[in-house]
Amino acid sequence: MKGAASPSRGRSRGKGALRPIRWRSGALWLLEQRLLPLREKWVRTDSLEKVAKAIEDMTVRGAPAIGITAAYGVALAGKRSRAKTAPVFQREMEKAIARLRRTRPTAVNLFWALDRMQKTLDRVRQAPLAAQKKSLESEALQIHREDEALCEKLGRWGALALKGKKNILTHCNTGALATGGAGTALAAITALGRQNPRLHVWVDETRPYLQGARLTAYEIAHAGIDFHLITDNMAAALMAQGKVDAVIVGADRIVVNGDTANKIGTYGLAVLAHQHRIPFYVSAPSTTLDLTKKTGREIVIEERGSREVTHPQGVAITRGDYPVFNPAFDVTPGRLITGIILEGGLVGPPYAKNLPRAVGRRLRP
Repeated sequence: MKGAASPSRGRSRGKGALRPIRWRSGALWLLEQRLLPLREKWVRTDSLEKVAKAIEDMTVRGAPAIGITAAYGVALAGKRSRAKTAPVFQREMEKAIARLRRTRPTAVNLFWALDRMQKTLDRVRQAPLAAQKKSLESEALQIHREDEALCEKLGRWGALALKGKKNILTHCNTGALATGGAGTALAAITALGRQNPRLHVWVDETRPYLQGARLTAYEIAHAGIDFHLITDNMAAALMAQGKVDAVIVGADRIVVNGDTANKIGTYGLAVLAHQHRIPFYVSAPSTTLDLTKKTGREIVIEERGSREVTHPQGVAITRGDYPVFNPAFDVTPGRLITGIILEGGLVGPPYAKNLPRAVGRRLRP
């Protein structure tokens, strides 16, 4: 790669697959992502409230992983319930689902998974309590397994879209730490890396929460792929120097016209890629599609606390009493997106026409 320092310093020997969510003996174990990459710690969440707080506090994050965790939260609430009658149990479960719905507003996977758990609850309403509890656990496990399979397909389609590209830029974290499998955008990168050992990745640090610096770099090093970590404001200079062949990111919600909510900073990258005529891809499972909304103006954007900006990783970089605006996401217009990679293949514009068709094909036998 022209003009770059030796990428070998960003290579680590590949290890076994990362899996940050584990369901063991009726408890949910989560890899504490706020401590990565400096420390690996597993957290046992054995109550509904602990699961909800793990989502809110970003012990677990990433749209698919949030949905999976919420599903397990409902199953956990079921297993811990002491209700003696079906009506009481049903009310408890509905309260649990309502609590989990309030955790984070932007990622549609959360609501999709909870809707599935509600439908399961409705379907087994007349069954014995033990059977209802077992059905909730089975549904959560199925949601997890399905996402793992989706990730494998996303990786294959993403690698095909990126074929021939040698220098990829990515933003935020879209690997196993954000999903139930190999990831979304990062699954494409790792699949491409298996085909091309000379692949190089530019990893945006992704301020203010630093998911790229802490998590994506950790995962790419784990996969043994060459990379460099960069600050978010370096992307334009790299593109101007011809050092970026493609950009690929994940998504938290994609609406009918292709407008995509993703981690703050994604929109800026899309504008830069458009200016430099660099392809810009979004990779996400179809569970991230929200075809009830026509444009990105309808997406609710989560705003988070000021300390994520003033005290990143608990370290004060400015005064804590300064006013802070901290939206967690932005919306990239569909017109700036080269293609949207779903588990069924690559979807191109016009998205208002092609996204509903893609989902229709997926749903038909």
